[in-house]
Amino acid sequence: MNRMDWLTRIFLITICLNILCACTNSEVESDKDGSKTVANHTNKVVLSSEVKWTPLNPARGDKSPQAATLWGDRNGSEATGFLVKFVDGFSSPPHIHNVTYRGVVINGTVHNDDPKVENMWMPVGSFWTQPAGEVHITSAKGDENIAYIEIDKGPYLVRPVEKAFDNGERPVNVDASNIVWGNLSEISKSQRAFLWGNPQDEKPSGSFIRLIAGFSGKIQSEGSIFHAVVIKGQLHYQMPDAKDPKILSSGSYFSSEGRSAHQTACVDKEGCVIYVRTDGKIDVTLLKVD
Repeated sequence: MNRMDWLTRIFLITICLNILCACTNSEVESDKDGSKTVANHTNKVVLSSEVKWTPLNPARGDKSPQAATLWGDRNGSEATGFLVKFVDGFSSPPHIHNVTYRGVVINGTVHNDDPKVENMWMPVGSFWTQPAGEVHITSAKGDENIAYIEIDKGPYLVRPVEKAFDNGERPVNVDASNIVWGNLSEISKSQRAFLWGNPQDEKPSGSFIRLIAGFSGKIQSEGSIFHAVVIKGQLHYQMPDAKDPKILSSGSYFSSEGRSAHQTACVDKEGCVIYVRTDGKIDVTLLKVD
């Protein structure tokens, strides 16, 4: 190979390396505060005022709770997250579900347990699981009763007690006062409570993130998926390509795919709690405290 051929090859390799570096830098850059900025963002927001309510169990007609899908499709086969709204005094007949689900109380109080036990009312911020096949009832009490429900696979179906079966799982009911919090970031004073799954194995897991009143900063995700629901408090959410922030009240939802950054501010004097489902590392970066 002559000298000209070598120079041509080196030139082409250099161009390829420059292009590769440019692509990498355009995907993730760092701000002065050390937080990451994602160029081609996939951030999405659904306000609680924008959700579409439909009967959770159409077979019950007017007696059915209302449901609003935030992500996925509860009538399909994929993982799904949706809101459920109950009227004051609602109490279901004993029944089972074909799939296991998780629940978080957003408004009002909810009871979910064996039909024979006394009501144990779970307040806002409580977490429970309902194994597939196990007979139970669900009740609600309060002027407004809303819960976030999540399944790992669908469809989500209601079936009679005659179809009951034991899949080996056992229900979990955790009152908000019994949630165990650990520090996520000393600087931002944010906290995290692990609810299910193992965040270390790069599979989906669920946790609460608690932000102090006046927090302003970024929630950063390294996972391939990121689903977040406001459980308590009010957030200002700044979309990367918008001038004004969106106001997220309880029941609102934001999400992304791949490495992402979510600029938020907790404007509630009692702080904010967010439920997060992701399959990667989460960091919280503080920009300021108002």
